[in-house]
Amino acid sequence: MNTLTKYGLLSVAIATSFSAAAKIDIYENDGLSFSADGLVNAFYSNSSIETTDAAGVGTDRDQSRVRMGFLPNNVGFNFSNQLSDMKIEMRSSFWVSINDSDNNRDASPADLGTGSLIDVRQFYATVKADWGEVLIGKDFGLFNRANILNDELLLGFGQTSDFFGLVDGGNVTFGNISTGYTYPFPKAQITYRSPEFNGFKIAVGLMDPNKVSSDSSEDLPRFEAELMYNSTFDSGSFMAWLSGVSQSSEVDGIEQDQSGVGYGAKVKFAGLALSASGYSTKGLGHVAGLDQLVGPEVIETDGMLFQVSHTMDDHRFVVTHGRTEVENTNSILDAEHTNTGFAYFNTLRPGLTAVFEYNHTEADVTNSLAGEDNDTISVGAVVTF
Repeated sequence: MNTLTKYGLLSVAIATSFSAAAKIDIYENDGLSFSADGLVNAFYSNSSIETTDAAGVGTDRDQSRVRMGFLPNNVGFNFSNQLSDMKIEMRSSFWVSINDSDNNRDASPADLGTGSLIDVRQFYATVKADWGEVLIGKDFGLFNRANILNDELLLGFGQTSDFFGLVDGGNVTFGNISTGYTYPFPKAQITYRSPEFNGFKIAVGLMDPNKVSSDSSEDLPRFEAELMYNSTFDSGSFMAWLSGVSQSSEVDGIEQDQSGVGYGAKVKFAGLALSASGYSTKGLGHVAGLDQLVGPEVIETDGMLFQVSHTMDDHRFVVTHGRTEVENTNSILDAEHTNTGFAYFNTLRPGLTAVFEYNHTEADVTNSLAGEDNDTISVGAVVTF
């Protein structure tokens, strides 16, 4: 099954504010500054896929690709101006796919060629003062934001399930989207973030609602919130988070509430990092919170992600396991998606990282007997500035 038509714009872009720690300061004078940051990555991957269709017929195929990983290539620009006790900032970022060399493989010879996606994922301004921060513009959502930011595979490859058309897709891989968390899709928003208080920080946002259909009614905006807690101890740190989302839609007199909660915790000590996160939604789907269903059946999803990493000097080793269960859906029936993997990151130089990764992904659509077994090995490099 290929859902690229539906999720073709799902570039899993979360590098800079998601902000890249590295940046180039271009100008700074009298409180006014301008900087740039960016990321480029490419991987060689080989996938061995076994699938079973609804009739129980199995097929096997192997596929090699050269493509980007979980994060698309991107460049960002940052402006800031310190005005007495208030700071005004602006960020714009542009995300580019390199997976376009065979985008038109089914087209006529006259239409063959490349068609790079250039996608504006962030375009916002912030006003900061002692009372906190207000963001206006377009940025990633708050629901499950911390789940994906704390994924140890963020700079890696992740799962490439053929169920979502990812092996031959013209865009990014999925990391652990649909195998542990949903994607916090960029949205037009007005969001307030509080100052930190005893390690706690809260964010609440009014988001442009996700339309269920062209004629659906949403009489209120989409509400999202996030509560973060950070603390440190001797040779270590601890963080925990909780996020939520709520929206209501109406189509042809049928009203449905959509809601979800995300959560997680991570502890770091002596080079080790242990993390566990999860989420539960109703009416929001299991990929990006965009595939709602209004009617007698409602999509219900639950996901969990467990990871262990160990860092020694310039070497980082990661073991990961994620799972999402989907129930009561008309479009893809009951399903379970899992991803288990191992990754090795080697920082060759500051801003240059080599990556080796193995992922075993399974999709089981129980009501139709369809399934997938996918083994993907990837080797690549990530450059940041």
